[in-house]
Amino acid sequence: MRVLGLDIGSRSIDAVWLDGDRIVDWAVADSGHDPGSASAAFVERKAHDVIIATGYGRHVAKERFGCAAVTEITAYGLGSAALFPEAASVLDIGGQDTKVISLGQAGRVVDFEMNDKCAAGTGKFLEVMARALGFSLEDMAEKAREARAGIAISSMCTVFAESEVTGLVHRGEDRARIARGLHEAIAKRTLGSLKRVNARGPLVFAGGVAKNPAMVDLISSGFVGEVLVPDEAQIVGAYGAALSAARE
Repeated sequence: MRVLGLDIGSRSIDAVWLDGDRIVDWAVADSGHDPGSASAAFVERKAHDVIIATGYGRHVAKERFGCAAVTEITAYGLGSAALFPEAASVLDIGGQDTKVISLGQAGRVVDFEMNDKCAAGTGKFLEVMARALGFSLEDMAEKAREARAGIAISSMCTVFAESEVTGLVHRGEDRARIARGLHEAIAKRTLGSLKRVNARGPLVFAGGVAKNPAMVDLISSGFVGEVLVPDEAQIVGAYGAALSAARE
């Protein structure tokens, strides 16, 4: 059976096509202002027998495509365990939420914590801060890695943090140290979430922010255990969703 798994997030639409348990294709597109149409473009390829959706847009997809849906927590657990059978926990920092998951055998979810009430510490937060610093996302991550010490950022609220960063820039503070401070603040917040769900290593770091090398460095140095980053960290949720349908 050929399955199309869709992870419909706030920043991207991630698609994975399975034949049995084997990935035969995958793709990522910007959510843009019309995530429904972006998702439909993948559906119209008709390279599947079954569709299943996850992510914040899964309920809309369920109505639009008449497909099944699965929670992000279940999808990320399954996808991570399939990529790394030894995985004991999962971290996903996406566009507008952060998920931490403690896993049991075969990707079974034991405990989780999800920050989906605000954009603090997410990919959107980093985008806003990069703009305030005058960096691209890639440049901000590189500057954060190069800085020896960060400037402490007192607020993780996106609005207040942007004002704080703007004030620091206007005072002539080193932008690289500000970037480092922002990354350190996110890492501290995330490591606290991992501790609360008793996350153990190996930890799979998934989601778009897993492509940020500064964040990977900080999480790796603060987490007790091995941190594993998939080659295509963005598609873990779509892969897990597809697996959940393929194994039914």
